Order: sequence, then C-alpha cells, then structure tokens
Amino acid sequence: MIKNYLKFAWRNLLKDRQFTILNLIGLSTGLACTFLIYLWVNDELQVDKFNKNDNRLYQAMLNIPVADGTQTQEYTPGLLAKSLADEIPEIESAVSVVPGYKTGILTAGDKHIKSKPEFVGNNYFNIFSYDIVQGNKNLVLSSKNDVLLSDELALRLFNTTGNIVGKTVKWEDDTSQYIVSGIFKKPLNATANFDILFNYQLYFDRDASNNMNWRNTNPLTYVILKQGSNITQVNNKIAGFIKSKNKKSTASLFLRKFSDKYLYDKYENGVQAGGRIAYVKLFSIIAVFILVIACINFMNLSTAKAARRLKEVGIKKVAGASRASLIFQYLGESMLMTFLSVTLAMVIVYVFLPHFNQITEKHLLLQFNRSLVLSVLGISFVTGLISGSYPAFYLSGFKPVTILKGKLNTSLSELWVRKGLVVFQFTLSVIFIVTVLVVYRQMQLIQSINLGYNKDNVISFKNEGQLNKNLQSFLTEVKNIPGIINASSFKGDLTGDHGRTEHLHWEGEIGDEKIEFASLDFNYGLMEMLGFKVAEGRSFSRAYGADSSKIIFNKTAIAAMGIKNPIGKTVKVWGGAYQIVGVVNDFHFESLYEKVKPCFMRLNQSGDNILVKIKGGNEKEAILRINNLYQAFNHGLPFEYKFLDDDYQALYTSEQRVATLSRYFAGLAIILSCLGLFGLSVFTAQKRQREIGIRKVVGASVSRIAIMLSADFLKLVFIA
Repeated sequence: MIKNYLKFAWRNLLKDRQFTILNLIGLSTGLACTFLIYLWVNDELQVDKFNKNDNRLYQAMLNIPVADGTQTQEYTPGLLAKSLADEIPEIESAVSVVPGYKTGILTAGDKHIKSKPEFVGNNYFNIFSYDIVQGNKNLVLSSKNDVLLSDELALRLFNTTGNIVGKTVKWEDDTSQYIVSGIFKKPLNATANFDILFNYQLYFDRDASNNMNWRNTNPLTYVILKQGSNITQVNNKIAGFIKSKNKKSTASLFLRKFSDKYLYDKYENGVQAGGRIAYVKLFSIIAVFILVIACINFMNLSTAKAARRLKEVGIKKVAGASRASLIFQYLGESMLMTFLSVTLAMVIVYVFLPHFNQITEKHLLLQFNRSLVLSVLGISFVTGLISGSYPAFYLSGFKPVTILKGKLNTSLSELWVRKGLVVFQFTLSVIFIVTVLVVYRQMQLIQSINLGYNKDNVISFKNEGQLNKNLQSFLTEVKNIPGIINASSFKGDLTGDHGRTEHLHWEGEIGDEKIEFASLDFNYGLMEMLGFKVAEGRSFSRAYGADSSKIIFNKTAIAAMGIKNPIGKTVKVWGGAYQIVGVVNDFHFESLYEKVKPCFMRLNQSGDNILVKIKGGNEKEAILRINNLYQAFNHGLPFEYKFLDDDYQALYTSEQRVATLSRYFAGLAIILSCLGLFGLSVFTAQKRQREIGIRKVVGASVSRIAIMLSADFLKLVFIA
C-alpha cells in the first residue's frame, strides 16, 4: 500500500508540473533560508565554547557606582588573580591576561612581521584549552623570556612549524632576546585574537608600582571554579573582595561565565541587558516566519490544486477508502514534496553559502555531521507535517455524493482559513518591510550625524618600528608632501580606545561621588586637523611655549565638575597638576550607543597612531608618496593604513550585516507571500470558471474581470 501511495504521489507531482514547480520553489527557498540561518545561529552559539572546562570557566567583572548609575567593566587589579586563588576556597585556579590592544613588530633574522601580543600567566594553558603543537603546556611560560607563537605566525616567520622551540626572536625595540618555548594552534570560533604570548610577569614587573596597587585596573582575570561550586554563592562571597583590599574602593566584584561574554556583553546599570544574543533571537524568529510563510504557500497551492482531484477522492471513498487512509496518503505526498524541497534547498545552500559567508564574515561549512542531519530531518518532518496537514484534512473531508455531482461547496470557515492565511503572510511581510525601513533610517543616521569632528579624507596608521624614534621628523616631512593638509599623532583612537580615571581632583570639589573621566592624548595640530570646536580658551599650541602641563576638557566634564570660569584653573590627576587652557564642544569618541562622557585631553607628542588629512581628489598620489616616505623610515615593513571613516564604520559592523540580511529576508518574504497569493487566485479562478465564462459571453472585458478578481485580494493586503 505504501508503495502505491508513493506511485500516486509521484504521478500527481508529474501531472501538475506548474503546481509542483511553484511548491518546490516556495518550499525549497524557505527551507534554504532557514538552513542558512540555522548554520549562522549554531555558529554564534558555539563561540568561545571550545574550552574543556567551559561550565566552570568564569571572568571577573567589576560594578562601579558612578554619577548616573552603575558602570560594569572587565578590567581588574593586577593582584586579583593570585589573591582569589589563594583566599577563595571555591576557586581552583586563576590567571591574569593583558590583551594586546595594538600590533607590534616581531623580528627573527631579517624578517619583521606585525603581530598581536597578549601577556598571560604561566598557568594559562591549564585554564584555556588551546592545542599546544610543540612544547609542554606546564612549562612553556616558566621563564619571563619565554614566548609562544601561533602556528600561523611561526610559519610566516620561519617558513615552518617544526623544530622552532629554542629559537630566539626580538619584540619591537626591546633589547631582550625572547626564546620560543612552544607553538599553539588558534581554536576555531574564539573571540581572542592574538599571535604571540608573553609571560604576564614580564608586564607586571615593568609597572610593578601600579600593578601592586589595588586602585589601578588593567588586566583581565579568569578563574576556574571547583566542581560543585555554586556561582550565586561565590558571587555573594566575593562581592566585597576589592573593598577588603582597598578601603576607598566602591567597586563590587562578580563572576561572569566566560563563554557568555560574546553573546551577553551588554550591561545597563550593573545588570546584564543582552548583547549579540538579540541578533541570534531576531534571526531565529525570522527563520521561523519565513518557514511559516513557505508552509502557508504550500497549503494554499495544495488547496487550489484540490479542485482537480475531486473525482479521485470521491471514487476512492465510494470504493471504501477511509478518511484516515486518505489523510495518510496526502500527508505522504506532502512529505515527499518536502523531502524533494529539502534536497533542492541543500543545493541552494551549497551555492549561496560563500556569498552568505561574505555578508556575515564567517566561515560556515555545510558538513553533514550528526547534529546537522538530525536538525535537517527534524525541520523537514515538522515542515511536511504542518504544510500538508490542512490540505490532507481538507481533501479527505469531501462528501462522495457532492463530489461526484461536480460540486465543491466551500464553507465560511474554510474561506476564512484560506484568506486568514494570506492576511497572516502579508502581515509578516509588512513587518519585514517596516523593519528594513527602520534599519535603513538608523544606518542613515549613523552616516549623517554630527560627531563633533570631521573624519573625511583622514587616514590613520601605526607609529611603529623606527618611525617611533623619529616621529617629529616624519610628521614634518609628511606635511611637505603635495596634497597633504595636515598630520599629527594620537594615543588611542576615536572609537573607544582611551584611558579612564576617577582620580581627578579640582578646587571646589565636593562630596564623595566619583566621576569617571575619559583620557585622550593629542599631539599639536590634531584638534585643528579634525575640526574640534573650541568653546572657551584655546587648543594646544607651540605659540604658548610648552603645553605639557596644560589640559583641555569637554563641556560635559566641566558641567559634571560644576566649575565656573574654568580657564586658568588647576586640576590634579595621576600625581600631576595641570592648568585648564581650553574647553571644547562635546564630540563622540566612542560608539553612538554610548552617551558622551566627561573627558580631558593632554598633550602627547608621541602616540601610537598617526593621522594624516589629505585634500579631496589627491588621495592616490598622496598615499603613494606617504608610502615611499614610510619605507624610508621603516624599510621592509608594509605600509598599512585605514581611513578614519573605516574605523568609524567598524563600530557598526553588526548593524551593517543586519541591514543587509534584513533586506534579503524581507525581499524573500514578499516573494513567498506573492506565491501564496497566486495560489489563492488560482483556486478562486478555478472555482469561478463558469461565472467568468458567462460574464465574458455577456460582454465583460478581460480587464474588468481581472479587476473583479483582484478586488478581494487587495482587501486582504490592505487588512494585512
């Protein structure tokens, strides 16, 4: 019997090729979209889950009361890791990590390669599950001069990954020789991105006075809890740990699961408030919506096709077929169609996956492992069941006598079901359209908002290698290049990389309320180059002599401090006294998600970033000349630059992806909904064939009949 059902199903698919093709296109497209989103969501959920002790691996975080609530940060005191491991019984081990915020030059022989470093404790590999290709994980960082290289960096530096342990390398302008003690392999789906690992003790000793001080925060701290430890109880126990070491501290300590950092990185007023998990939820909902729309198409097209199968149903019922057997048959047909659609969907996924990877900046692979196969089979089965259920019950419910008389009476409830499905489809499509418009307007805002400075035609590149020793000479020569408007340097950047402190004091300061200030270090000419607006006083200028003891605030900082007539007044920060010489209008130096914070600017004639403003239309020639000059100062190092625009756009990479993907998904939803409407229109046309014939006989034009048939559908779209 099952064999006969399959024969009937296959013959019906071949007999009605138009409906078969429409069903295949609609269902396979919906399934392909669902599978692509499934691959992306599954990849997002696996980020940073590579550690064997993932369920016990946590990161130490601080909640710090500030003027307008509570600020959460991940930077901790340098002594925290050791103290937690020694004093908290529930903590099995802890490690300090100082991430490399910028690249440096690693040298071996005559090769100079830019690399990103991290400073880590010697028990790092007992906490994080990196694969050590060469070396003993318990001994690789036993000496302060030991370094580990990634397999990729080792290959670039030595042209091999074998027999490298024991070789020496040089870092930046450091006179020390570092010994390669091991090679590690970068794990897939990890957020930490580094090429070389140094011993944390090396970093600690270089600034021991600050690292021994519980007031300063810089490294990240990670811990492994002992088996069976309750995280809530541990957090309650360690909440006042920082205060017990520093009586003046207001910080509260807590632990966050390490692998939650990627998806749950947003905190508001000290409470976890989402993060990238919002995108995971959003696209999961979109996948469900698109699959539902595809299923509705299948239902509408199948019920439209039902009018051609009335006699088949009637004869089978007269011959003794039960309704259950008919339901089973038609569900089987829908399952066959679904699994054909799944096959086609997999082909579509395979073809479009490289483009999808390009949009999402991922490396997703279509690997038929156990998890993927079970997921595909599960989605396919549910899809076939949902999409085939209504047609199966609809067809099997016809009465033989009515069918054989050639009548197809449609009840009011059946009519409402079909039209309701179309309204639901188009409602989802309208939601998609509105969402796309909102995202588009948000992206327009990002492009057009006044940041408080001019980022156009400004390139930035690193102050590194020999350039760092001859920065002023380099800047002078750059300014003499035709097409260059100005050049300067900056410590940090304007996208969130800056210092911060609460330890700034001024005359008239009242209360114990802490204000966190952002610290920005500018060279001469940078404020003029970027077009900062000076509200009071002046910017840094050589015309006034040395400005090393001068300071400039933004308006938000002056308002927070409550200083009247600030020019000429003195503030103290980091043990030094600075005279206020200027106040600038507020400008954005972080993401637009962050409101402008109080900040101060000091003069720094070095800085790790060089900024050059170029005349519009002269970019190619000017950049080529800058490259030649750079090579003269830094022979052998590649000249790698970015436009300031690109740094700014990088803040909103996720939003750009959402905008792009939402356009694709909205377009797909609209097309699928139109297929569903087509199914209903075919069904209606078949039902009203005689009426249409009579109307044409009595003189009705084709356009008139088309308007008559379209009116009902337009009402449905309007309701949606």
